[in-house]
Amino acid sequence: MNENESNVSAGGGADTPQEVLIVVSKLKSYIKSKSGMNTSDGIVPVLSDMVRQICDRAIESARSDGRKTVLDRDVKPSS
Repeated sequence: MNENESNVSAGGGADTPQEVLIVVSKLKSYIKSKSGMNTSDGIVPVLSDMVRQICDRAIESARSDGRKTVLDRDVKPSS
């Protein structure tokens, strides 16, 4: 198991790996073009965790509506 994986994810269960969900090259390119700044590799797991949390909330929203498909309307800004 590498540093970007573990056995448990936020709300995902024991078998869901914590792999990188961010396209690192695209992220670095965006930050560089937007600001001229470099990007630390340490940001990647943090952003992946944030994406997981957003997805977990969207999954719960779809589930509470009785759907098996996550829609754009299930992704809501955090409060």
